[in-house]
Amino acid sequence: MEAPLQQVHDQLLADHKIALWVKREDLLHPHISGNKWRKLKYNLQEAGHLSKDTLLTFGGAYSNHIAATAAAGKEFGFKTIGMIRGEEHLPLNPTLSFAVSCGMQLHYITRERYRQKNEPTFLNELATHFEQPYIIPEGGTNTLAVKGCSEITEEINIDYDYICCASGTGGTLAGIIAGQQGEQQVLGFPALKGGSFLKEEIEQLVLAYNGQAYPNWKLITDYHFGGYAKVKPELLAFMRTFQEQHNIPLEPVYTGKMFFGLYDLIERGFFPENSKIIAIHTGGLQGNAGFQERLGIKV
Repeated sequence: MEAPLQQVHDQLLADHKIALWVKREDLLHPHISGNKWRKLKYNLQEAGHLSKDTLLTFGGAYSNHIAATAAAGKEFGFKTIGMIRGEEHLPLNPTLSFAVSCGMQLHYITRERYRQKNEPTFLNELATHFEQPYIIPEGGTNTLAVKGCSEITEEINIDYDYICCASGTGGTLAGIIAGQQGEQQVLGFPALKGGSFLKEEIEQLVLAYNGQAYPNWKLITDYHFGGYAKVKPELLAFMRTFQEQHNIPLEPVYTGKMFFGLYDLIERGFFPENSKIIAIHTGGLQGNAGFQERLGIKV
């Protein structure tokens, strides 16, 4: 299964002599789309090898990862448990309603407990309580996820100078860096305010995966719009215009911010003339329904 490359054309790109292709990872699967398909691929294989019949993972109430894990469990025959940050709110939002429709059991934990999600003692408690499930970290990010995301670059069969990707937990970006093996420049666009903290985590993920560090990447931390899941009118206006021009839907948490940042950098002359750029569409479109419900903003 491969995600197609779609070249886009508009006046800004023409004015700055930039060639841009979008790698449509959002088209990989209707419910396990984009980077979630990549991250879960080898984790599901590992769960099968270990004869595990249950997946347990973590996420917020609007998490793309929670929705994708629930869908993957239904499709590939695993029971699923979602440890959800915060209190239960009824009726369920579209993300959690979808997860439940796929058979996922939801368990709500306090934000304080949620912060222990990577601590061995807490994970051992969960493993004992839920009869030894296969535990996948928040966002699906581990070395198996890096392996899956490293395959994104293997499918790109054109020459290019830059590859751009949104970043949440850093797993997708780590996979792209590992897949590049020090060649073309990699630009990551963190969705969180103060996203520079991801640099160390991404370096550790790449090192854990293939034992090497690479200098050919950087984080662009100026396009978080106030923080995770925060938006401003200019972001939403850009997203609508982009979709109208190119027939490519975006979402405001990750891909909208990345493409806004990319176009702003092009306009500012960040990229040399005749640069060839690949932008990774990491999916996550399921979140738009919940975003509209929560904020009353049409996406």
